[in-house]
Amino acid sequence: MRRSGLALAAVIAVFAAVLFAQQAPPAGPYSVLKTSKVGGLGGFDYIYADVAARRFYIARGAVQGETPTPARITVFDLDTLAPVADIPDIRANGAAVDPKSGHGFASSKPVAMWDSKTLKPIKTIDVAGTGDGIMFDPFNERIWVFNHPTQDATVIDAKDGTVVGTVPLDGVPEQGVSDGKGHVYVVIQDKANVAVVDAKAMKVTAHYDFIEKASRCNGLALDAKNHVLFAACGQSGNPPVTPAQPMMVILNADDGKIITTLPLAGSSDGAVFNPATMEVFSSHGNGTLTIVKEKSPTSFEVEQNLQTMPGAKCLTLDTKTNRILTMAAEYGPAPPPPPPDPNAPAGGARRGGRGPMLPGSFTILVVGK
Repeated sequence: MRRSGLALAAVIAVFAAVLFAQQAPPAGPYSVLKTSKVGGLGGFDYIYADVAARRFYIARGAVQGETPTPARITVFDLDTLAPVADIPDIRANGAAVDPKSGHGFASSKPVAMWDSKTLKPIKTIDVAGTGDGIMFDPFNERIWVFNHPTQDATVIDAKDGTVVGTVPLDGVPEQGVSDGKGHVYVVIQDKANVAVVDAKAMKVTAHYDFIEKASRCNGLALDAKNHVLFAACGQSGNPPVTPAQPMMVILNADDGKIITTLPLAGSSDGAVFNPATMEVFSSHGNGTLTIVKEKSPTSFEVEQNLQTMPGAKCLTLDTKTNRILTMAAEYGPAPPPPPPDPNAPAGGARRGGRGPMLPGSFTILVVGK
């Protein structure tokens, strides 16, 4: 009787394993194809693929201490990830290039401008705001620098580097995208909406609110052909849900109507749409990458949640190879939290900062099929 019971249990276990394997979702088509430990100290934020010139830009912050490291823009070969050069003495959060004029720009203060072929500086451009995100708009060949403190965008002629105007955005701007036809869309982090801007008039024409659906939205992508926006947000619900439930809000770019929402695997700091594969990618600080498939302009599904590397929160798309690039670093133990403040309100626990970046650990990751 005991042997029969064990045999029956074994059969049931095998059957359950087979059934689970049949029902389990596929791993997905994407994987981390390559990692390259390029090293270098200093913080990092937005990254940029210059597809035409096959260069890859990463803005790095300065490091103080016994061996100080200056702020700079590090440039790599987009195909091999071999280092090309540093553009020195630029403290920025991101970079963008106009492929027609061959001029590169950084969201620094002042804005740095360089020749993208030689990587030699051209000039600096005095601006009122302090830039964070940055994008190139092919509609009229202008660079848009999104400023957090002043809650606006500085617009620069990419041909000669002149400032053509400033656009108030009524909120803290994060990522911006262009449809190439005269519309710029900017996700507003603190107001849970997308600002719609007339690129020619340089004026906001609408705000698409989704505050009932999500907040802490940093990533924005656009399917320009089908007029669909993808806002990647770190929180869902109003009031916010605890623990946080990150989500993607998918909406009509013409009228702001929400089409649907989908869960994200982490809190996003960047998103990008690939029209060649009809997929949108959202990168997260917890080391995950969510890939959403556009089955039709009204039908979407989470195709895959891919593990990348903790801290890989920003991304860029190489449209020539259909590959995603992201980057992260490893850190040492975090320092202990500061002693409690006797004047602080009850329940306000204080957290320690992040540990130091480990030398040589800064890594570029390439994701593809």
